[in-house]
Amino acid sequence: MDDLSYGKRNKRGDWAPDGRIETAPVFKLPPRPLEFLKWLPHYFLPWNLLFAASAVAYWYFVVPDAAVMQTLGWQWVLKLFAVNCVAVFLFYGAFELRLYRMRTQGNRFKYNGKFPSDAKNPAFLFNSQNLDGIIRTFATAVPIWTALEVGMLWANANGYGPWVTFADHPWYLLAIALVMPIFHEAHFFVIHRLIHWGPLYRWIHSVHHNSVNPSPWSSLSMHPVEQILYFSSALIHIIIPSNPLLMIYQLHSSGFGAVVGHIGFDKIEVGQKAAIDSHAYTHYLHHKFFEVNYGDGLVPFDKWFGTWHDGTKEGDARMQVRYEKRKARANAANAEK
Repeated sequence: MDDLSYGKRNKRGDWAPDGRIETAPVFKLPPRPLEFLKWLPHYFLPWNLLFAASAVAYWYFVVPDAAVMQTLGWQWVLKLFAVNCVAVFLFYGAFELRLYRMRTQGNRFKYNGKFPSDAKNPAFLFNSQNLDGIIRTFATAVPIWTALEVGMLWANANGYGPWVTFADHPWYLLAIALVMPIFHEAHFFVIHRLIHWGPLYRWIHSVHHNSVNPSPWSSLSMHPVEQILYFSSALIHIIIPSNPLLMIYQLHSSGFGAVVGHIGFDKIEVGQKAAIDSHAYTHYLHHKFFEVNYGDGLVPFDKWFGTWHDGTKEGDARMQVRYEKRKARANAANAEK
């Protein structure tokens, strides 16, 4: 495919899509029903439907019987951990292998024209962005993910928490499933803004922002505290009446969904004329500029709080105005000391 038919490339080889990024037409006023109906398939396809399907498969083929989970035992706990590790390795590895190792589509649709593995970087463990990401993913991220999963499955098996069944409450649980991506966005925005606060950023979030040019293994390359906060979205399912299947869906949306914003490519080619949109540009701009796009635009928090960057020159200008205002406030505060 000719990526210049969809965007532009600068002198450094960085590619950007034409036009501006728009937030989802969910909370726009006045309502725009035709725009909403046109957008609605993108709410499910491809990612949310994929993670929902993986959760169903996991529930039926991996999760043991409730009688087994009533007692914490190494056999079933290690089984869940092993399956999570293998699934992450295969899912993340598929993107890494195709786009970054084999480089099947070169740098077509790649936001940053450089490939992280082409240069060593002392900001990372062993000077390697990939090794750093792999180590942090399997040493802390997947164990934290699995620990939360095991804890909630154990609670469900023992009747702790307001769990309900699909047989008794099908429409209620379907409604919860439909709004889960919205909750995920709200939770992500809140914790993301929190860890951008000065001390927390330096101590915690700066680890993730070492990946200025993100790639698949950057997705869960975080400080363990950030990983705990990130996966804690699943705890909503022991606070409100819910079902363990939806809890697993929430964890899969976080665990596998993290890769979506860090693919580094706008489109994943699947043929000579076809491609899958990654919708990764919003989060890429956050990695590039640090203080914009704390959310992904499903809920327009960034527009409401003045931190939205739509990928245009006007967006650059608005960002620069915010920087100048913040710099002026900092200078004024220093002058008063």
